[in-house]
Amino acid sequence: MAVSERLICAAQDLVDGGSGVRFEVCLYGRNEPAFAIRFAGKVRAYLNRCAHVPTELDWVEGQFFDGDRRWLICATHGALYDPLDGHCVGGPCRGSGLRPLTVSEREGMVYLQEADAGHAR
Repeated sequence: MAVSERLICAAQDLVDGGSGVRFEVCLYGRNEPAFAIRFAGKVRAYLNRCAHVPTELDWVEGQFFDGDRRWLICATHGALYDPLDGHCVGGPCRGSGLRPLTVSEREGMVYLQEADAGHAR
């Protein structure tokens, strides 16, 4: 499987515990919403889809963290996710989690790792 990269944003656009950056990925032939955030100094990216019901997490574009900036929160259902791995830690999705996407950060930019076998593109 060949892997390529696509630019998501400048690294400075992602402040630890701050707003996320939305983007789209092609997943099995469909464009799907996704987002990248920075937490504990590392960039993470996930499909923007609650594990409980497939709705986008952010109620205001790019706002994925709860008020304490500790958890990612679904604005519709109140489900809480660990920003480090996307695992659901509370709410109606308990035991499931967000679908992670592979990203890298180098030379001041954040890139999505794209796979050509029907995965995130």
